[in-house]
Amino acid sequence: MAQKRRKFSPEFRDEAVKMVVVESRPIAEVAREIQVNEGTLGTWVSRYRQEHAGEEPPLNIQG
Repeated sequence: MAQKRRKFSPEFRDEAVKMVVVESRPIAEVAREIQVNEGTLGTWVSRYRQEHAGEEPPLNIQG
């Protein structure tokens, strides 16, 4: 039986990516913690890195 696809808000995706990029945490660890497929989070992180290539990483996390 097919599974229903989950939708994630842009804010959720941004926070997940920050957990990997800013905090230097492994994608697998963050994916387990937020209950997202590791490949999905990896895609979000890759997209972020491509879009922000050559930029300084954010220094802190708002929130």
